[in-house]
Amino acid sequence: MSIIGNWKGRMAIARQSKGDVAGAIKLYEEAMAAGMDSARYMLAYSVLLLREGQYEKAKSVLVKTQKAPGLNDAQRQQLFMNYAVACHKLGDTKKAVDLMEKQHLRNPSGLVYNTLGYLYVEAGDLEKAEEFNLKALEYDDMDAISLDNMGQTLYRLKGDKAAAKPYFEKAIKEKPGQIDTLY
Repeated sequence: MSIIGNWKGRMAIARQSKGDVAGAIKLYEEAMAAGMDSARYMLAYSVLLLREGQYEKAKSVLVKTQKAPGLNDAQRQQLFMNYAVACHKLGDTKKAVDLMEKQHLRNPSGLVYNTLGYLYVEAGDLEKAEEFNLKALEYDDMDAISLDNMGQTLYRLKGDKAAAKPYFEKAIKEKPGQIDTLY
């Protein structure tokens, strides 16, 4: 355990929460160099890197996060999701789908349904996207992301605007600020 590394990680996450991206990245880099091993801080750093388009670096941080002491199930699930997103953004959507399918078999959750549903749409797999996103809605028919994923399936993959519209409308009703649906 690195007291200094984790202390810098805590400072970095505080900067990140205040919107100081450059300051947070600088502190996270110092924290990693000092041996930060807190899964919480490493996962927050990986999210920041993903948002900044630094996908290879995010993958590297996530590989190190696997060995973090005390990594709990929720953090492990977040780690897999972040890693799958990085793979997708780097052009390996097949690997991202494979990772999330394995995660779904181990521990289905809203997070896994949302991510895998999105990846099926991005992969252009109408059959799997439709089947899976319907299952996601059975799991939670009020989840704005699942609703949006189903709308995207119908609109982007089937070309059926009329069928997609009610899903988008319900998603906006559930989460009025959801950017993807608003777009």
